[in-house]
Amino acid sequence: MRRREFFSFVCSAVAWPLAAHAQQAERMRRVEILLPATADDLDYQAFVAAFLQGLGQLGWTVGRNMRIDTRWATADAAAIRRHAAELAALAPDVIVAHGGATVGPLMQATRTVPIVFPVVADPVGAGFVDSLARPGGNATGFMNFEYSLAGKWLELLKQIAPGVTRAAVLRDATQGSGTSQFAVIQAAAPSLGVEVKPVNMRDAEEIERGVTAFAHSPGGGLIVTASPAAQRHRDLIVKLAARHKLPAVYYERIFVAAGGLVSYGANYIDQYRRAAGYVDRILKGEKPADLPVQAPTKYELVINLKTAKALGLTIPPSVLARADELLE
Repeated sequence: MRRREFFSFVCSAVAWPLAAHAQQAERMRRVEILLPATADDLDYQAFVAAFLQGLGQLGWTVGRNMRIDTRWATADAAAIRRHAAELAALAPDVIVAHGGATVGPLMQATRTVPIVFPVVADPVGAGFVDSLARPGGNATGFMNFEYSLAGKWLELLKQIAPGVTRAAVLRDATQGSGTSQFAVIQAAAPSLGVEVKPVNMRDAEEIERGVTAFAHSPGGGLIVTASPAAQRHRDLIVKLAARHKLPAVYYERIFVAAGGLVSYGANYIDQYRRAAGYVDRILKGEKPADLPVQAPTKYELVINLKTAKALGLTIPPSVLARADELLE
């Protein structure tokens, strides 16, 4: 089912009444969602739809026993901090927050309101939880990858562009997850005959300067590691890869939807459905401190065939056969 169709289906599905509870007056629970995106972002709309579908299957219906408000904070750090402060002051039953860019400001604003994250790269390294098994605070949720996945990004790059001998790895060096992802890629590089070079992502100027300098020599490719910075500069990174004709592998589908070549990472639709289960458990009395952070269970390979053609690449049949989605 296409994402746009899926979103329309779920929007109607969550309104279905549950006959077993239709006659009962129930306490209205309040859930807030904080997203680093704009309201017209189809991917994030699909994430929210999956979350609502998951809640509906667990007996929660918007307007009957639950109120949900979605804050579209964009990727602007100041806007996210403002929304985080407002949500903390409202003290809803649960806040659902996507990624470290939103969870960090929320945890600075409140250590009491329960927070569920469907997606975070390294919640322990970021200080959001004490440990994966026992989070210990007011936040828990789901990681969007395991570090071993970073090596697979380099393998995938070589499969789709065998001529690549050099790879620029965009990372956020201010986060432990950024250096750890690079370390895994660096360890895998010799066996694949690829020289890797880190490019930091402190700001747009540094990204553009680093990618442009790297692209001056032939045989180059690009790997974009998971971080709030990568998400914030998504459009710039995709544009630079196209401008310099660099085959690029991303950690998330939204880059491929924006024109990137290929992504391999956690299936966020599945992550949001699972997050609904944690929200349900918290609303029924369990504490985030006792709910273990979970790793992904579903991964997806997404390929943009139009971008491959523009780069002059022929995607191997073996890779096409593994793809979960092909964009044209």
